[in-house]
Amino acid sequence: MQLQFCSVFFTFSLGTRTHYFGRTILHGGAKYRATGRGFVVHHIKFAENYRLYSRSHFVKAFEVALLLVIYLAYGYTKGGAVSYILLTISSWFLVISWLFAPYIFNPSGFEWQKTVEDFDDWTSWLLYKGGVGVKGENSWESWWDEEQAHIQRLSGRIVETILTLRFFIFQYGVVYHLQASGSHTSIWVYAVSWLALLGFVIVFQVFTISPKKSAYFQLGMRTIQGATFIALITGIVLAVVFTSLSITDLFASLLAFVPTGWAFLCLAITWKGFVRRLGVWDSVREIARFYDAAMGMCIFAPIAFVSWFPFVSTIQSRVLFNQAFSRGLEMSLILVGNKANVQI
Repeated sequence: MQLQFCSVFFTFSLGTRTHYFGRTILHGGAKYRATGRGFVVHHIKFAENYRLYSRSHFVKAFEVALLLVIYLAYGYTKGGAVSYILLTISSWFLVISWLFAPYIFNPSGFEWQKTVEDFDDWTSWLLYKGGVGVKGENSWESWWDEEQAHIQRLSGRIVETILTLRFFIFQYGVVYHLQASGSHTSIWVYAVSWLALLGFVIVFQVFTISPKKSAYFQLGMRTIQGATFIALITGIVLAVVFTSLSITDLFASLLAFVPTGWAFLCLAITWKGFVRRLGVWDSVREIARFYDAAMGMCIFAPIAFVSWFPFVSTIQSRVLFNQAFSRGLEMSLILVGNKANVQI
């Protein structure tokens, strides 16, 4: 059973139940969820799997992974690597199961040609503009709007806000462990981190401004973006050279700013009406697109790497259809479709 990844499947299915039980308790809306119990022999595209499991599994898996990395960097000090692995191996198994189970159990999931086609479909879906009548399966913007439909009740919004506050703890803890902060525990250190975060948001806004809005001053916009990029790189280099900020601090800052940005994104979605009145909803959408693109690439990159090796796809087919192989069935004909019989 373990050779067929039964533990991976059980862990993943448990995450599905946990997510929808929690969502129903917070926001209501209990209904039947189709699980697709049939014998699946067709390949499911990467974008479809991402739409199905992004919020229920992938986001939570990245959060757990971030906690484990922070624990390794700042919390764990004794016992060495072996002790850390023994303490966290079950958590890492959960992370891997939640991130890659849909692709492990996806027929032809590690076939190179399918992987290339999935990437093209993924990028088209991610960049396609939404609108009236556009379904979530065709556009990231429409799918993103559909994912927020469950947030209706005031009590659910309040609880979501309280739960989202946990992400700010990441920033608070990491900032005071940077080499640049030294032994200072002043609140000003935390305030400076917020100023740095604000600066990154402004830079992001400069580089993601809509082409339609800048149609009348394309040359000026390109000049501003180029000057902003040069100023950003120059500022980082000068900070590393002339201050106590180190290269390690730059990577550690990602551990602080990534969850903080996600927290603001969750709060903006929770209080969507208020954010719309502020006129910054388009910016929120672009930041959300960036996060989904980054999470998708973190999942897709290992799949693409493994797909380079043809034997991996063979092993996957053997694992998924072991009983069929033992009965002498030609699974390759089933997966690609018996075109000869169809023509007849």
